[in-house]
Amino acid sequence: MNNNFFEGLEALGFSNLNDLKIFEEKQESQDKNMVIKKELTEADCLYDKTYTCPVCSLNFKARTVKSGKARLISTDTDFKPHYSIINPVKYDVILCPYCGYAVLTQFFHSLRATQIEWIRNQISSAFKAKQYPDIYTTEIAIERYKLALLNAIVKKAKVSEKAYICLKIAWLYRDLEDQDNEKRFLEQALKGFLEAFEKERFPVCGMNEHTLRYLMGDLFRRTGDTENALKWLSDVLVSRNAPARLKDRARNLKDLIRASQQKDYKDTEQT
Repeated sequence: MNNNFFEGLEALGFSNLNDLKIFEEKQESQDKNMVIKKELTEADCLYDKTYTCPVCSLNFKARTVKSGKARLISTDTDFKPHYSIINPVKYDVILCPYCGYAVLTQFFHSLRATQIEWIRNQISSAFKAKQYPDIYTTEIAIERYKLALLNAIVKKAKVSEKAYICLKIAWLYRDLEDQDNEKRFLEQALKGFLEAFEKERFPVCGMNEHTLRYLMGDLFRRTGDTENALKWLSDVLVSRNAPARLKDRARNLKDLIRASQQKDYKDTEQT
């Protein structure tokens, strides 16, 4: 094949152009070949954020997940999130290393003077500081959440705040595949959310009425009370104001319950 695209220009003084190409061939630069993309680690997703403790007024740093680093992959039926690289749930408790004040990030600044006094008298007076590693294990996260729950009890927090802490502790136990402790804390979360539904104004922990109804339906399901689970899920399905996506979730849960009931019935017949 003749590769001389400039054949015929010899009369114009241009010869020996056989090897001249119209377009340059793409070549990856040596630098590009040498660059190896570094995979993100959990440490890469964290930084130290400075807080001023509302109880003891001292400044301290808390491990915090960088914005945009945690990519949501999926959620369980009770809204437990699953992320790539890092689990932000582990880092949602802010703990003052000086006085022992521990709380979920969203409730950090919501303290009254009387609550500060209660924490000083009942938490700070007994608190022993502990040095935590830069990367939290699930067990460390549970320890910090339990201290946040103790603080919530001492400061007489809303039942929804205590319920939300219990829910997140249950999620962490699920990560450890500790079903007994997961169920124990799911039961406490359900108890708190039921009371909050009756007594607190919405939104409750960021949830509207329909979302909380759905969540309680799933918590009833997960703790073995399918009758109440179906009742709360049905309330979502018949609501005119519940979002279509939430209704789809509720419908899927009802199907799971019905399928489980049919399986149990068949197993009983065979027995």
